[in-house]
Order: sequence, then structure tokens, then C-alpha cells
Amino acid sequence: MTSSGTNPPPGPASRDGDGNASAAWELLLPAASAPARRRGRALQSALRDAVRSGRLPAGTRLPASRELAADLGVSRGLVTEAYEQLTAESYLRAGRGSGTWVSGAVRPAARGARDLSPRAPGARVDFRPGTPDLALFPRSAWAAAHRTVLDRLPHSSLGYPDPRGLPELRVALASLLTRRRGVVADPERLVVCSGVAQATTLLGFVLRERGATAVGVEDPGSPEHASLFASTGLTTVSLPLDDAGLAVDPLLRSGVRAVVTTPAHQFPTGIGYSSERRGELLDWARRTSGVIMEDDYDGDFRYDRAPVGALQGLDPEHVVYTGSVSKSLAPGLRLGWLIAPAAMTDAIVARKRTMDLGNPSVDQAVLADFVTGGGYDRQLRRCQRAYRERRDAMTGALDARFPGTEVSGIAAGLHIIARLPERFGPQDEFLRRATAAGIALRPLSDCTAGGARDDAVRLVLGYAHLAPAVIGNGVRLLAESVRGGPGQGQVYGPGYGPGHDG
Repeated sequence: MTSSGTNPPPGPASRDGDGNASAAWELLLPAASAPARRRGRALQSALRDAVRSGRLPAGTRLPASRELAADLGVSRGLVTEAYEQLTAESYLRAGRGSGTWVSGAVRPAARGARDLSPRAPGARVDFRPGTPDLALFPRSAWAAAHRTVLDRLPHSSLGYPDPRGLPELRVALASLLTRRRGVVADPERLVVCSGVAQATTLLGFVLRERGATAVGVEDPGSPEHASLFASTGLTTVSLPLDDAGLAVDPLLRSGVRAVVTTPAHQFPTGIGYSSERRGELLDWARRTSGVIMEDDYDGDFRYDRAPVGALQGLDPEHVVYTGSVSKSLAPGLRLGWLIAPAAMTDAIVARKRTMDLGNPSVDQAVLADFVTGGGYDRQLRRCQRAYRERRDAMTGALDARFPGTEVSGIAAGLHIIARLPERFGPQDEFLRRATAAGIALRPLSDCTAGGARDDAVRLVLGYAHLAPAVIGNGVRLLAESVRGGPGQGQVYGPGYGPGHDG
């Protein structure tokens, strides 16, 4: 048996012409230099990775344990143990008197990991809607709440949680939503979800269990609804809007008994449902025993007046209320809520249990502390100031660079709808030039059934994630690109630039 010292010899002896001894020695040499207590495990890991990655392909004959130990400068016992362990795991195969070989049972593992997050790689400026300014996330306050929660959280709270959510978070959210959005919020009927996306699928599964086959959706509306409901076995029926909101007559003719709405600030058109239309929708739900899902995705952000209260507050037995912290804090937290009618609560909670057994307890406890301690209200005020300023910067830049542009919708939310003058059409050519200049845009036609459009350029422009200077510079670059100008103006990335301190 050779020495188990940490300094291996300069190289392997040449024993055959196939190079296998040399290959094994080179791949395993770094593991032989590991500290003595970890050397055996490191040797096994290195050999396993070499087989899994294909660097030692199937059919390769490995050196005898005595020879490899001598090459590596380790004990023969370490090599023998490594061979035996990987043979037991089927990475290697061995036969009496026939040596040790790389098994054919292993398939090389894929290397690397793709990032499928919805970003626009290579874009100089991204005007697509839906993203808040992630640099406004209150890191210090959130970290302080996290430390406070971990110090006081009982061990029992780290077990499987109530699928509805931690009681303290449900109580905190019920109080917040009652105060800020005028909802009827019973903590026993509030379910903490992984954002509105999960709330939508929870509702879809329950509707499907009750015999529904289709759900009405606003047109134009969020492109995500169709795929979310499809995952639950439901189809979607596109229902048109008018100036007051979702048109009631097409809803009646459709025959659906459930519909998704964004009444506080319709996405994407930006209109607020009129009081008359809100009443008509509730009448429809009462007459048909229908269900209205209210997606209150940005109801806290109104800049010209106090936000209009939620539709759910008028009839909590016919409206499923949903919302999240995705616009106020960060979508990456995956924290939202659903307030269900009494007749649907048990079924929604049962479905939530089977989907994920509940959201992470620590994250819920941190949000509860953040809400009850006043941090969430402070965050909303901070965001409201910033987003109002950025909306003004966007409309001002459009006035300067695209005079005659019509901006529709109420002064609210994180995006605007802009209809550019006819001279900038057709839309396809406008979008082609913008893309070539590195500007990411979302046309309104992306949010309509079948992508219907005419030649007019109608854009859904997000501004919340961009500093005012970035907005101005980006609109200038857009104007230059579609006019055939230089298109080389400096544009900072999303969330950066002068006046943006993160």
C-alpha cells in the first residue's frame, strides 16, 4: 500500500498504450490534494463527475486500484473504496479478474442552466409593462424584519403551515385590504398564494370541478389568462370592452358563469370601470349565480385622486378578490392573496393543499411583520411618488418626441396606452425599426384576441422600472430609430440612471 501523503508524484507510469491510466490520473489529481478527512469523498465525487460528464466514456477500462493509488499518491484503500462505491451505484462495473470499467448505464448530464425569466436580452431600453422598479425594494427594512421574525418564530412554525397561510399574515392582510381597498376581508376566507397566477389557477380548478367549461376574459386583457385557465381544463371566451368597462350584453350572450375583470385600472387599456358598469356586473352575477374574479393588480397606484375601492366590497359572495405584492415590493417574492366567497372557500383551500402544502412560513411571517410594523404603507408611499414622477416623464417625453400622441386611461398604475400619430405607421414597420435599435416594446395588439390590429401604432408602455432620465433618453432613441436618425443615444438599463439610488 502506498503512502497517503498529499503530494502526488509528478505523473503516472506508462503501463499500456490506451492512455486510460493517464486520463484517470489527470481527472482525479485535484481530489487527491483535498484534506485527508475529505479525500475519500472528494475522490469518489471527482470520479463520479468524470463518468457523468462523459470525460470517462462508457467502456473505458480504469487502472488497477494499486496502480491508480500509486499515481495519485494516496492509499490503495481510498481507491478501492471509491471503485466499490461507484460500482454499487452502477457508474462502474467490475468482474473477477477482468478489471474495472465505466458502465454503459450512465447518460451524460446536461451542463449549465438556462434562464427563462421574461427579460429582453440585449435590449438597450425595455418599455414593456408589468415590472416595478426592483431597486426600490426595501432591502434594509426587509432584512430587519427577517431577523426579527427568525428571533421570535417558534420552532412549530417551521412545520407544514396552514394551506391558507399563517394566521398572523392573514389577519394582517385582512386589516390592510379592508383599510386600503375597501374589501370585506375575513381572515378565515383569505388564502395566501404564490401571486395572482396561482390564485387564478386555484379558481380555475374549483370552477372546473363544479362543471364549468369556460371563463370570460376582457378583450383586450392579460395574455396570461388563457394559458393559466387552460392548465385547469378551462377555455376562455374573449369579451369586448367599451368606455365604461366590460360590455354586459356580450357577457350575457356568451353564457359563461365566471368572468375575470380588472375594474380599478383595466389592463391594458387603463380605463377605470364606471360605477354604473360595476353595478351591472354585480347584477349579472346575482341573476346567474355567476362569479367575478377581481384582479386588483395595481389598485393602490392612483395619482390624480384616491383609489376607487374594490368591487368585492359591494358583494363578497359573488366576487373572488385577488392581489399580490408583485407591483408594490417584487414579483420574485411570489406572495399574493385570494379572498373567496363562503361557498367556495373550502374547495379552494383543499385545492391549495394539494398544489403545494402552503407557502414558505418564514416569508409569510416576514411579510406579516412588514405590514403590521408600517413598512408596507411606507413602501407604497415611496412607490407612488416615484411612479407618478415617471408617468409624468413618459407623457412629457412622448409630447416632445412624438407630438400628437394620444395617451388614454386614468392616471394610475405602472403603464400607459399610447396611440401614435398615423405618420408613424404602419405598426409592423415601427416595431421592426424599434427592435433593430434595441428597444423592447409591447404593442396593444399582443393583448387582443387573435392579435387583431390596424396600421395605427398602439403601444402598452411600462415606465415604473425606469428612472426619468432613462425614460427621456429611451423615447428619444425610439424617435430617432423610427425616423431613420442616428439611434445611438446613451440609454441606461432598467432601474438605473441619474436620480436612481436603489
